[in-house]
Amino acid sequence: YIFCGKGNNGGDGLAMARIMIQEGCDVRLYILEEGKIGTTDFQENLHRLHPLTHNIHFIQSPDFFPTFLEGAIIIDALFGTGLNRPLSGMAALLAEHINRSGKTVLSIDIPSGLIADCSVKGETFIHATHTLCFQRLKHCMLMDENAIALGKVHVLPIGLHPGFEHKTNTKFQLINAELIRSMLKPRNPFAHKGHFGHALLIAGSEGKMGAALLAVGALLRSGAGLSTAYVPGCGKNIIPVAMPEAMTEFDKDEKKITEIPAHLNKYNAIGIGPGIGTDASTAHVLEKIIREVKVPLVLDADALNILSQKKELLPHLPKGSILTPHPKEWERLCGSSTNNFECHQLAHEKAKEWNCVIVLKGHHSMIACPDGKSLYNSTGNSGMAKGGSGDVLTGLLTGLLATEYSTAEAACLGVFLHGLAGDHAAKRSSEPGMKAGDIIAGLPLAWKELIMNG
Repeated sequence: YIFCGKGNNGGDGLAMARIMIQEGCDVRLYILEEGKIGTTDFQENLHRLHPLTHNIHFIQSPDFFPTFLEGAIIIDALFGTGLNRPLSGMAALLAEHINRSGKTVLSIDIPSGLIADCSVKGETFIHATHTLCFQRLKHCMLMDENAIALGKVHVLPIGLHPGFEHKTNTKFQLINAELIRSMLKPRNPFAHKGHFGHALLIAGSEGKMGAALLAVGALLRSGAGLSTAYVPGCGKNIIPVAMPEAMTEFDKDEKKITEIPAHLNKYNAIGIGPGIGTDASTAHVLEKIIREVKVPLVLDADALNILSQKKELLPHLPKGSILTPHPKEWERLCGSSTNNFECHQLAHEKAKEWNCVIVLKGHHSMIACPDGKSLYNSTGNSGMAKGGSGDVLTGLLTGLLATEYSTAEAACLGVFLHGLAGDHAAKRSSEPGMKAGDIIAGLPLAWKELIMNG
């Protein structure tokens, strides 16, 4: 069952019908009547189809909606990327009819009802089983709120001229292996540990030393030359034993962070947040660090929760810092948004206001840069949706930021490697069976894949 509108997307559906009929398939074609003549592409493909079949139906009311046979496959070619308003009237009713069918649905280029560059949250759209996307992902396909519409997305090359993309200016970019390899810095074979930066990680509290372990473990796999962990006294028999490669300093308090580590400006980057809690003494430490240090910070987890209570500190973040909120942490920082597009726009406004990079964590983590550029990650899987995964990212970003990468480069490289390591972990352990520590184990494989295949 192929459903076509009268635009170019409908023309694609008619071309598919012709090819499948010539291959001997049982094809039933339904064209949504909306009083339009149809594009040239639509009319030409309809003209070619007429000699091959009379099984063409024009939908003028819900009475023309088909009852689907057992084993039916539905192809959605109603509307493409040119759609600029939500579905209404007969189109919306037809989409709801298709969604109720329970059949396999293939959407051509984009599920009908989605708009490529703005939200249709709460509106009606096709719920595809598979989306056969032409050439490149559409912006809306990177949004969590549209997951129900997309099913499994297949990006299919259709022969567009490669020069077109290079001449196109856009503030949106997908973080893929090609982009990341262009950022990688070659390592001097004569270099020593001092050439690759010194990173400090402030993490942990009583009962949450696991977060510190995960962050330090990832830091040690980041490529940084020197790694120091600052933890409460309760970590004295934990960090040095589990992570002997890291240097350690200990707070005088056994249970929490209450003091500022010495000589903070000797480090190239400082990560703070995993497992530190939100005690008033810890919050005071964070405030002094933000106001006094000159090196960039990576702020995550409880550091963000403290900032949500002390928002007056945000304009004082050191230049080049990175914030890595998950959705709830972001909501506590900046309030709720109506939809993902609005949320991402707000992130850009705050990145510019605070002169920092913001990583909004999700399936396609979005990096908002102060210059207005948006970068969306292409690696990772649902197995990473477990406690501790964010701690791993914090350690990785801190180490990368301590080396010679810019803040934007460190953010892009960090989220890509984090997701790629998660993909390696899922291959070994399955998505349900993997844990955050498996991401750390996957980091050497992720690095190797980037470097060896580059």
